[in-house]
Amino acid sequence: MGIFDRNNPNQNYPNRASGIGPRFIGAIILAIIAFIMYMSQSQENPVTGEKQHVSISPAQEIRLGLESAPAMSQKMGGELPSSDPRAQRVEKLGQLIVSQTAAAKSPWKFRFHLLADTKTVNAFALPGGQIFITLGLYDKLKTDDQLAGVLSHEMGHVIERHSAQQMAKGQLGQLLVSAVAVGASDPQQYGSGQTAAMVASVVNQMVQLRYSRTDESQADIWGLKLMKQSGYDPNALIQVMEILKASGGRGHTPEIFQSHPNPDLRIEQIKEYLKNTRTKNEPKSPIQPVPVTVPVHD
Repeated sequence: MGIFDRNNPNQNYPNRASGIGPRFIGAIILAIIAFIMYMSQSQENPVTGEKQHVSISPAQEIRLGLESAPAMSQKMGGELPSSDPRAQRVEKLGQLIVSQTAAAKSPWKFRFHLLADTKTVNAFALPGGQIFITLGLYDKLKTDDQLAGVLSHEMGHVIERHSAQQMAKGQLGQLLVSAVAVGASDPQQYGSGQTAAMVASVVNQMVQLRYSRTDESQADIWGLKLMKQSGYDPNALIQVMEILKASGGRGHTPEIFQSHPNPDLRIEQIKEYLKNTRTKNEPKSPIQPVPVTVPVHD
């Protein structure tokens, strides 16, 4: 027989249910506060007019991007000097797209950077308009249209304020994880709250990855629009996807753990969009992009 005899009505023993009510009430209150904060953080996108849940202003996005740019550059081999013809090509082509498209009407301060990292095949955008492409990806691009596809895609992330949206969703997710930890904690069982918090954190991560895949598809559509508006061939974005596919690196990782849709899926989505937006007598774009010659590599 154990220390406590549950058959003895005169004996007192710990009530494991004690305290559950207050903990769950606290968890519910915290979750409600998290949702109220998230839903109240609503702004109208200055380009699309869409209502979005973001917690920072466009000016704060621009400042955040400018402050983060040097550190991001250093992590990837540093930025090529402005005197380098390849860096000049990236900036010139990027600014041409800005000047001829809806991006010119936005408050974002677009700048285009070429990073010295030759091993990483990547491009990314910081909040507010700081856009980067590595030499590893740049060297694989053969035409101005392909480069325009990469830059336009990243501009799509900026215009849609994806970074600001992810920040707001991340804040909501962290508060909900904390709420789960509070509600699941048990004074009689050490670490119970930590275990629940870990499970909730994994679920939150999966949700954020799903949002990221949606963002990538949305940025692809924006890339096609910007390319068309600035006179570049939107079909070149398919070629970019083929380049990314050939670069590999995904292995057999399940798609649910990937932050980007796989290249084959993106290619199908791009083809479908182009098919649905194409008309038989569609006029050619009146904008003639300025040709930027590809520098000869040693």
